[in-house]
Amino acid sequence: MKLLDTMVLEAASLVAVRRDIHAHPELCFEEQRTSDLVAAKLTEWGIEVHRGLGTTGVVGIIKNGSSSRSIGLRADMDALPVHEANTFAHASQHVGKMHACGHDGHTTMLLAAAQHLAKHRNFDGTVVLIFQPAEEGGGGAREMIKDGLFEKFPVDAVFGLHNWPGMAVGQMAVSAGPVMASSNEFKITIQGKGCHAALPHNGIDPVPIACEMVQAFQTIVSRNVKPVDAAVISVTMIHAGEATNVVANSCELQGTVRTFTVEMLDMIERRMRTVAEHVSAAHEASCTFEFVRNYPPTINHAKEADFTREVLSDIVGAENVLAQEPTMGAEDFSYMLLAKPGAYFFIANGEGAHREMGHGGGPCTLHNPSYDFNDDLIPLGGTVWVRMVERFLAKT
Repeated sequence: MKLLDTMVLEAASLVAVRRDIHAHPELCFEEQRTSDLVAAKLTEWGIEVHRGLGTTGVVGIIKNGSSSRSIGLRADMDALPVHEANTFAHASQHVGKMHACGHDGHTTMLLAAAQHLAKHRNFDGTVVLIFQPAEEGGGGAREMIKDGLFEKFPVDAVFGLHNWPGMAVGQMAVSAGPVMASSNEFKITIQGKGCHAALPHNGIDPVPIACEMVQAFQTIVSRNVKPVDAAVISVTMIHAGEATNVVANSCELQGTVRTFTVEMLDMIERRMRTVAEHVSAAHEASCTFEFVRNYPPTINHAKEADFTREVLSDIVGAENVLAQEPTMGAEDFSYMLLAKPGAYFFIANGEGAHREMGHGGGPCTLHNPSYDFNDDLIPLGGTVWVRMVERFLAKT
């Protein structure tokens, strides 16, 4: 593993920054303290700072030489509404909020690269450091773009990364094409006719209609989706009734749909609406169907994915750069990849052996109250960002 000496020398101070962020988690669009810390560090290192895009976003600009080429590097800053199970010294000080996805580490790795790039400037062009709020459901990437991110700070390509538990530290993963799914939500309200539970013939019971609907949705995946493609329809909430002896007037279903293509999503939404309306009508009930499209699929561009693989291979060896297995999880970096060429890749976080005494009893997986970012990744991630800049903006 070829780490930059500066990253190793600064490791202790950078770990302290990461743990400070971890101890003070902030939810989407509330990252004021975190953005203050990021802006202060960038300013300390002589980096041009811009604030306010996407509410609490921070953008740092480092220029060198005369080239008009530019590269964007993105890290997310927000935490999750999770009660932390860990009790070690840097555990969350805010009840019900936790960095359970490693965004504290992502932010610190990009800060590590920023410090090195500002000091050494071994590149020709412009580096755009994007510290993004609200990845966890708020669409912070979309909001920064709406606020003119790429108009104000043009880039030729943009790159992002995510730590990935379960892979051995020192491994990376990147591939062209879809790597994370779209995230979408639905809400269906079935309107029946309430009555006494002992006299069901006087009403229209929405509960068996809902059960039939849930079963029918699964046939969309098994019979309308091509077997070699992937899609998930999950009904995660069913709400009906207030008393055991009363047939409810209505029943509400909610859940999520995940796909890797917009075309498949179009088909699933259309089929779900048809199923919901016709199953309801078959039982002389009615329904309202709401479908909200959240994050689009994250689709890596081939050229930029190949570029990323080359950089990673130089650092950790080609044998440690794996094919990126697509996941049904979603990521709002997808909006940036719709706007600009780029790639999103994984850096291994290990199995959890790095956690100190006082960690929770659960596994070290994403969105788990016992999770903690692996600080050994900070020099590695910082090195990756620097080498990507130096290769992308190589001096001629």
